[in-house]
Parts: sequence; C-alpha cells; structure tokens
Amino acid sequence: MSLEERRALEALKEDTNTIEDCQEDFEDMSFGDIWNGTESLAISHAGGEFTDLAREVLGDFWKISNNRVQRVDKRTRRDRVLRRNNAFAEQMVVMTDAYLVWSLTKCEDAFRGFFERLEKEGLGSDSNCGQWSISVIDVFYAEKVSLRILSTDATISSALVRQGVMPCSPISPTVGITTEALDLYRVAHLRSPQLSIQVFVKTVCDLHGVAFHRHLSRQFSIAFDLYLQVQRSVAAMVAESLQRDSPDFRLKHACPACTYILMDEPKLTFSLLYAMDGNDSLKRVIRRSLDTDDSLGASSELPTGQQLTSNRYLSRTYVDQFARDSATADDEVIHAENSCEGRWKNMDDTKTKKAWGIYDETGIFVAVCRHGFTLLIADMIQSGELAKYPLAVVSKLLEVFGSNLGGGYDIGCQFRTTLDNSSIGPLAQSLRHTCLVGAFHGHAHRRLCQLFSLTTYIKGLGLEDLEVCEQTFSKSNSLASALRYASIFHRQQAIDTYFEHNDDFEVYANLSDFLYNNYRQALDILNDGSTTLPNLMRDLKVADETVFERWLEEEKVYLQGLTQEPADETLQMEYWKTLANLAASKKALDAAMTAFQDSSHLEGASYDGQVKNTRKAESARRHALEDYDRHLKLAQVLECKLEVEKRWVAEDAQWQKVGRLVANRKYQRALDRLEGLIVARIFELTKMNRAGTGYKLRKHIAKALQARSIAIRSALTTYNSIASSMYPARKTLKWEEVVEYAFLADFDLLRDTRADISQRPWASAAARRAMDLYFKMCRAWEEIQRLNVEVRRLVTYIQDEDKYLRACEDQLKSVSPTLANQIAIHRNVRGRFNSRHLKRLYDISNLPGFSGTIAPGMSTNTGLGESSSTPNAQVPSQLLAGHPPFNDR
Repeated sequence: MSLEERRALEALKEDTNTIEDCQEDFEDMSFGDIWNGTESLAISHAGGEFTDLAREVLGDFWKISNNRVQRVDKRTRRDRVLRRNNAFAEQMVVMTDAYLVWSLTKCEDAFRGFFERLEKEGLGSDSNCGQWSISVIDVFYAEKVSLRILSTDATISSALVRQGVMPCSPISPTVGITTEALDLYRVAHLRSPQLSIQVFVKTVCDLHGVAFHRHLSRQFSIAFDLYLQVQRSVAAMVAESLQRDSPDFRLKHACPACTYILMDEPKLTFSLLYAMDGNDSLKRVIRRSLDTDDSLGASSELPTGQQLTSNRYLSRTYVDQFARDSATADDEVIHAENSCEGRWKNMDDTKTKKAWGIYDETGIFVAVCRHGFTLLIADMIQSGELAKYPLAVVSKLLEVFGSNLGGGYDIGCQFRTTLDNSSIGPLAQSLRHTCLVGAFHGHAHRRLCQLFSLTTYIKGLGLEDLEVCEQTFSKSNSLASALRYASIFHRQQAIDTYFEHNDDFEVYANLSDFLYNNYRQALDILNDGSTTLPNLMRDLKVADETVFERWLEEEKVYLQGLTQEPADETLQMEYWKTLANLAASKKALDAAMTAFQDSSHLEGASYDGQVKNTRKAESARRHALEDYDRHLKLAQVLECKLEVEKRWVAEDAQWQKVGRLVANRKYQRALDRLEGLIVARIFELTKMNRAGTGYKLRKHIAKALQARSIAIRSALTTYNSIASSMYPARKTLKWEEVVEYAFLADFDLLRDTRADISQRPWASAAARRAMDLYFKMCRAWEEIQRLNVEVRRLVTYIQDEDKYLRACEDQLKSVSPTLANQIAIHRNVRGRFNSRHLKRLYDISNLPGFSGTIAPGMSTNTGLGESSSTPNAQVPSQLLAGHPPFNDR
C-alpha cells in the first residue's frame, strides 16, 4: 500500500494520539457499492485507487496538498454513531459471507483460537497479498499483527471477519476482537446475565496485566454488537434455506410437546396450555435532557439506527391497538362480576395506568407454554400491567393456534370479563378460550372464585399449576442490573437473546425430565388415592364418587347465596316498604281531601283568594291521589309475586314490623359477610395445614390470610355493632374467638344463619379431605392422558427433526459447504440433548402404570419447512447470487 493510501485511510479517524479516543472517532462515510459487496475494493501496490475513490465519493471534504491529507470535521458523536452503524449495515452481506467461510475453515481445520491459527498458518507472511496492520485482542493474548487482504475480499472489515476478527470500526479499523473471545462472552453472559461487558473486559485486562480504560469496553461493545448482528444474519439465512422463515413459524413450533401434533392421537380438552404475567424487574431508565421547557425534559437517547427484528416480541403498534378495549371496558360489569377486586394491584386501574416517570419500559409481559418455552414478549411502556398486554397476547395466540386454548393469569377472574367485553371477545368465545387462575395465586383469591377458576376443579387441565411464569422470571430477573441504563435496542437485544438461549439450552434440555417427573407424580397420586379414598368414603358412608361433584356444586350455590340476599327476602322487604309508603300516601291523601273541602268554605276571603286557595288545594289533592295510586299498584304487583292476602293499608303494628324487618335485614347482611369471610378462611387453613403443601405455598396462603384478617376485623366490628342494637340483643363475637376457629363445628354462630352449613355433609373436615383427594385423582388421570400424547410427540419430533436437518445438510454440501456447515451447527443446538431425551423417555416407558407408547407417530403438518416434510433445502439469493434453487439444479 502506498504512503498516500495509508494517509487517506488514517485520515478517516479523528486526530487523536490515544487509543482511548479512537473508537468513538472512526470515520463512517458511505461507500455505496464498495461496502455492500457488489464492487470489491482493490488494494494494490500501484497506489492511487483509494485516493481517486475518496475524491469521487467525498468531494470537497478531502483537501490534499503537498502529499498531506487534511480534514475538516464538525460532526457530533451522534453523527459518528449513526454513520458507523450504517457503514456496518451496508457491509453486513459481505461480512456474513466472510463469517461463513471462517466458521467452515475452523470446523475443518479444528483450530482452537485465532493466535493458534496465526502461528500455524502464518496469516501475515504472504507477500503476494495486501496486508492490514491491526491490534487483535483475545482472552489471553493481545498483539498487533498484519493480516492478509485478498483480492476477493470486498472490504477490509470482511477480510478481518474471514480471519476470525470482528473490527471495532467499519473503514480503517486499528483494533479488533477475536470471534472466539466474543463467543465466550456471549455464552458466559447468557449463562450468568449479571456478567456485564465491563466486568468481562476488566477480567481480560487483569489476564493481560494492563490497566482498564473505559474506551476498551466501548470497543468491545461495538465488536459484540457486530458479532450478534452477523449471527442473526446467519440465522436468517439458515431459516430461509430450511424454508422456515415465515413470520409465525417459530411460534407455531415453539414447543415440541405442545405443538407437534400427530395423526390419530386422542383429542385433548385444551389444545395448548399457557401462562402469562407481567414482570417489572427489567425496567429501563429513560435519559432526559434538562435544558428544555418540559419539566421532565425531552429524551436524550443517543440514536444508533439499530433495530431488533424478533419473532418473539410483539410490536408497540400491535399492542396499542388494544388500548381502547381496556379503556372502554364496562367498569360496572367488571366490578359486579369480580369478587376478588382489591386483592391484586394489577386489578386497580389507578395503579396500572401510571408508572414512575423515570422509566420508559417499566418491564415485560410474557406468555410461556406449560413446559416453559417462551411464546410471546411485550414491553410494558410507561405503565403498569394494563389490560392491553394480555389482550394482545391472547389475540396473537388465537390467530396462530386457534381453538381450545387455556390461559393462566393471576387475575384470570377479572380478565375473563375484560376479554369478553373487548373487541376480540366474540372470537375468543367462538374459539372456546378459557381464562384460568394459577394454583399458587389462586389460593389468595376468594373461595367462590377458586371454585370457578382454580386449577384443581377445571376438567381437562391435569396437574398443571399454570405458575410457570414465576419460574421464568426467577431466572430472567438476573438481567435487570445490566438493562437499567441500556439503550432501547440493547435492552431488547439482551432480552431476546436471553430467552432464545433459555429455550434452547435450559427448557428444551429439561423437557424430558418435566415429562418424567409429572408422569411419576400422577402415578403416585393415583396409587395413594386408590387406597385412601375408599377408606374415606366408607367412613363418610358415601357409596358413589359422583357425590363429590354434587357437593362441589352445593358449595358454589352456598357461597353465591352469601354474595346477595335471597330473592324472596328482598321481595318481601320491598313489599313491606311499599305498604308503609302506601299508608303514608293514604294519610296524605285524606289530609289533602279535607283541605280541599275546607277551602271552599273560607269566610271573609275575597273571590280571587278563594279561587287561589281552591286551586292550590286541588293541586295538592291530585298529587296525593297520584302518589297513592302509584303505591297501590306497586303493592298489588308485589302481592301477586308473593301470593299474600290484600293488605293495602298498613296499621301501626305493621310499622313496627317494618322496623323489625329493616333491623333484621342489616343484621343478616352483616352476618352473611362475616360468615363468608370466616368460612373461606377455615377452608384455606385446611389447605395450608395439609401434608404435601410446600413451604412457599404455605407462606403464600398465610400472607393472604393475614391480609384477609383485616377484612374479617372490619366485618366483625360491623356485626357486633348491629347485633348489640337488636331487640333482643344477638350474640356478639370476640376477635380472639374468631382467629381460633379451625373447623366449621367451632363456628356456633352458623346456627343463626339462613342455612347452617356446619351440619352439611360436605362441610366436615373429613369430607373436604375426601373431596380434594377425589378431584386431585381426576386431574392425575387427565395428566396421564396428556403426557401420553406429549411423550409420543417428543419422540416423533426428535426423529423427524434430525432426519430433516441431516437431509438438508447433505443437499447443500456440494452446492454451499458454508451453509451446510451452519445447518450442522443449527442441528447440534438441540440435537445434543436427543440422547438424553431418549434415555429419559425410555425411563418413562418403564414406569409401573405407563399406559402410552414411545413408538414414533406421524405428524399432521407436512408443509414446507416442517420436520415431517420432504427435505428441499434452498440456497438464499444473497449468499449465492445467480444460483437456482436446489430442486432446480
């Protein structure tokens, strides 16, 4: 390279003498076809080509005089960042091709690292090639080397990538990070998200024996972003080659056990079971400028020009279309149908509509299948857990998976009403979507809500607790510290990359263990129940198991009756009130008639005065008659409903009876509320003290009971106040007595209620134990039926997927070895766990009581790209321009 060329390249940097300032000041001008790879950049010893190209592209920006290149640059850091990223984007095609070549070379030569290959092959010793001097950073080594620039290299950056170095600048890089070092950080960070770039770079500095400087982290971050972008480009090419690049392909095939449907398999009640929930750990602080008129300041985010393309993320536009649904929902209907309001902060609109102004993204809302695979992710933007996020998730899942979906949500009872009143309500109802409440959160809901939504009582649900979101968040929360001050792009990139890695290397790796543990748990429940339940039924003198279903319905009816007064009592009370109003109107009418008759006999009054008095009395008489007729007709209607004798005029004794009815009504209402709270508490105490209840669930129930104790105290105070004012006075209760109630038999006050449930057969402790065991056995049978289906799906998927990918790899070996190598790497991502899965599936087949089969079946999906379809690999046009598809050659 000539001296003038060298000066021209060096002039693309800022005038600085320290490495610390280099990374921010690399020149990123657009070179058009040179960077996108359609025209190669020839670097020869003749000189002159680069100078001519620079003059043609940059014009007056360059001032060359006396063999010196000068530059006038008034751009800001914002301009440099945008130009740098645009420059990398324009070279992405050629850098991806170079990465494919490097990956294949590494696989074939089996070298471990850059410097090992440098020493082995002498990358910088060929005098027939151009050379580029660059400082290469690896984990244990850092050295300034000269790398070869071939005539086939489109750009300098692609030449470096081809040799295993990711440049920190797109035009004239002086520092590069080895691909092995970047891959090491990627894997280590995904396994332990607390490991930040700064910590890793400091670790490398310690290994090299040098001091840490901030610019080293920035250089590493630039190279790491480029590396991930190349990886995404490669993944997109592999997906296109396998014909799996449709927008919803990943979602349709997210979980083999849930989505790989086979022919002739039993139809399940729920075609897909998933859970969804919001998490506010992954917040991001918005950077604001304080020099504006706005009190909060405008955003001072540095635009990078980078955008994440992900098939996991729901876009903000897609989510926001459901904002109107959540805002216009009928609050009165929701409040009337929801008995658990006030127990959950995400049921309170005043808490979910607003969020702290320092955050832009306040967290994420995710949906995961019952096995833990991530289905969808949505950012919660400057708000709490609004209804638009679950509505968007349900809409997308209904669009992709269709009917018979079951979704668990910690406030599923309220969300059911919200969904029914939304724009997708008719679709959800026609596709039989079911809103459920997870087992863990369900015990903090009211008992009546549990009977309708708790997993224990839902037919077809099996032993699934729908609390998988909590397990997912317990791992993803470790990302929080690294994302708090990240940019929008880097935050989404980190979240998407983490969940992709978690699905492939954690959830899929443990899938067969999940099936094995659930199968063994279901068999244990059935084995224990088959000996225990008959003894309980014999003690209860119950001959038929169907009585438990009837008892459950009786409990529903009982608790529903406590939410409002019986209709006959309400009607009777309204009748007596009407009689009282009728009596009052009759007296008013008699008084008006007397006044009217006397008004015409006034002496000493003028004619005009008599006319005025007569009209006034007539008007009063007419209004009194209309009021009397209205109450009379209402009384007649109510008498027909009550079928009582005609008592149109109430006597003084009736007035006293009305007063007693009003007092009794207040007393009964107070007793109903206290009864409902205490009975629910006793039922939940039974669950908390039962053997087999985990420690966390016990603590969760205890916390819910503690919060409910406040409501019981309030209800107890109201009851005692009313009971004391009754004639004769009714029995009052002390708080110490209430908290000691552990069984319904201790609750003596139940004998004064409308229906004394303490004598009901289903209210005893033994009966409730038998009921719970019966329903748990029912769910265990359903779990085995679902597991038999899922086990066979996994076996078939493993066989079909491995066969399909190997066939596609063989088809591409002679046409595009680099792409075939990437398919082999893709096959190994999940294929490394196949032997482990097959061993675990074999263990399932040997369980005593196994009723399924591990013989592979046939998938119902045979379209393009499906694992069970005929392999037909394609070569992407961007990889081999002008090459026809594989099946045309």
